[in-house]
Amino acid sequence: MTPPTTRTWAKRGYTPVIRVRGRSQRRFSIAALACYKQGERSRLIFRPKRHVDHKRGGRRSFTWTEYRDLLIAAHQQLGAPIVLVWDNLNVHRDARLRAFIDSQDWISCHSLPAYAPHLNPVEGIWSLLRRSSQANTAFTDPDHLMRALRQGLRQIQYRSSLIDGCLAGTGLILTTPRQQSQ
Repeated sequence: MTPPTTRTWAKRGYTPVIRVRGRSQRRFSIAALACYKQGERSRLIFRPKRHVDHKRGGRRSFTWTEYRDLLIAAHQQLGAPIVLVWDNLNVHRDARLRAFIDSQDWISCHSLPAYAPHLNPVEGIWSLLRRSSQANTAFTDPDHLMRALRQGLRQIQYRSSLIDGCLAGTGLILTTPRQQSQ
């Protein structure tokens, strides 16, 4: 991946060029949940992962058990039931993960349409991350990249207004059912 740029300069008449040596075959994944609860600050719960053996045929993404563990950790951290709205990533549709979700009374799961990144607030998080902690940076080694990712995600995590902005960018709104008077 070539480093994203936000601003650059060059002499008048010259096009700026970013030169990147070599091609890294390392792979990183990040799973994140943007958590909203009416009347409370928004939260971001994330797990970065470095895939060390993907070149030898190892997995190149999170497994269903890692998503399961993320959901359990989110439930423990939030202390409330979870309404999960997921995109159609193949691991999200895994039968074992679906069986786990169906067996829990504290999770209800809904899927986004087939291709609808504009409805997924986490896509906004990835955009913020690319434009902040990754912009104009050539990482020296995989550990440098991982540190920058964690730091960038923590900066977003502590600014709940950014997370709220990602929800607002989808056009979706938070609603809670009104209590029926009896």
